[in-house]
Amino acid sequence: MRQDDLFAEIRNPESTRIINDRCVVKTQEGHSVVLVSGIVLAQYAVGDHVAEAHAMISLVEQGWAYQNEVARVFGYAARTLRRHQRRFEEGGLAALCISQGYPKGRARQPPTRARLIDRLKAQGHSNREIARRVGVSEVAIRRSLRRRGWKPTDSQIQLPLRDGSPPDSNSPADGSTATKSLVAAPIRSANPNLSAFSSDQSLPTTSDTDPMDRSGDRLLARLGLLDDAAPLFGSHKVVLRAGVLLAVPALIASGIFDRAQKIYHSLGPAFFGLRTTLLTLLLMALWRIRRPEGLKEYCPEDLGRVLGVDRAPEVKTLRRKLKRLATFGRAAELGKALAQERIAQRGQAVGFLYVDGHVRVYHGKHRLPKAHVARMRLSMPATSDYWVNDTAGEPLFVITAQANAGLVKMLPGILEEMRALLGSRRATVVFDRGGFSPALFQKILEAGFDLLTYRKGRVRRIPARCFREHRTRVEGRTFTYRLADQQVRLLKGKLRLRQVTRQKDDGHQTPILTSRRDLSPAQVAYRMFNRWRQENFFKVRREVAHVTV
Repeated sequence: MRQDDLFAEIRNPESTRIINDRCVVKTQEGHSVVLVSGIVLAQYAVGDHVAEAHAMISLVEQGWAYQNEVARVFGYAARTLRRHQRRFEEGGLAALCISQGYPKGRARQPPTRARLIDRLKAQGHSNREIARRVGVSEVAIRRSLRRRGWKPTDSQIQLPLRDGSPPDSNSPADGSTATKSLVAAPIRSANPNLSAFSSDQSLPTTSDTDPMDRSGDRLLARLGLLDDAAPLFGSHKVVLRAGVLLAVPALIASGIFDRAQKIYHSLGPAFFGLRTTLLTLLLMALWRIRRPEGLKEYCPEDLGRVLGVDRAPEVKTLRRKLKRLATFGRAAELGKALAQERIAQRGQAVGFLYVDGHVRVYHGKHRLPKAHVARMRLSMPATSDYWVNDTAGEPLFVITAQANAGLVKMLPGILEEMRALLGSRRATVVFDRGGFSPALFQKILEAGFDLLTYRKGRVRRIPARCFREHRTRVEGRTFTYRLADQQVRLLKGKLRLRQVTRQKDDGHQTPILTSRRDLSPAQVAYRMFNRWRQENFFKVRREVAHVTV
């Protein structure tokens, strides 16, 4: 074991492969997902070499990773990756397909297997059951039967389907009568996987059979007998914007549906209930629909196919649902519940908590104080949101400042929220120069937290002879810094902290203050400069538009 490992006992799971600081490959249940800063870049089944090669090419061509990094993680030589790039440039995806074919002259199917398929088919088994028993795909069974011109025998019962009511329970069970009485059973319930809250809740059902005609459920909602419409999906050749359904499992795993149901319970009798309303708002964010008014620009039927209803809610309906949720006054309770869920799922990632403010521009009718928007270089009506992110840059919770208060004023309240969520666990709070205040540092230490921040103001330069080269290894990568480690006193000697100063190649010095004396100097520098993950979260959050009321 290397002594410079940050946390020697923590290892990445076998299903996770790290390409670099922002690119990760996760494999689970026969599928792999390539993530770039938490956003899905590619998804493919294990064994799909064409999709895997295209994912590798995308990582390199879009500048997310180097050839050697990608080839190392995917288990190929860099030469192979360059060959894939050349083929893709010349012929596209078709050029990545490896020419495969059945050997000429070899029998497609052994005679014993063909006789077994015929015998099972004569006994009345379905193609899927035969494929399961033989150990081949259903397509292979269907082609085999078609190639040999198989036809059903007279002893087999034909079961034609007709529209109508369910079969008569009083009819005889003989074969001749069964051909007349058997009908297609109507769809009694829909698949609730997209919007079910929890496994212990009764599954929602629907009396409708046509996904594009939900008049039965709408009537029940009008009569006060339905709290939420169950999702019902149909078969379509083209479903626009259906790619957002890939994010639904992650939304369910986050616990937002389960927590919302426990807090809000229900929105009352309605066709668009709590579950469907939340799903609509979440998918709107992935569709880049910033506000409910943006729904006017999309076809309600097209969005409804993805939501599992006949049509998406209209603007006035969605605003009425949002107003109903606001009357409960439980938004802070929901945020706290989601934060507790994230801590339970990512307990090891909350050792270092990164706090930073993000200015959100306001375009509504209310009068709000102005704040400086750095990316626009303007002062505009806005609110300041203070986000708390974990080590990986994932959000934990957010607090909106009143009257755009600064980080120094907001940190004590943020620490109280952290303590309520973490319990007695001790964590290190990481923030930038906006929170520099020796008096605040004392409050942080008294609250049972450690601190890590930049030092602000005029600082005496440290002689070059005091710097030493320090290394640390984190997530399979080695980081090297030129650092000087020393003790400093603030508040006239009442507050003693540790200062680790980094010197760059051009001679610039960056002093870092911390109360952690158990970390090596290189680990202190890495954790401080790891704030870029939170900055990347803010950048992605701006690009993936959030829904505003």
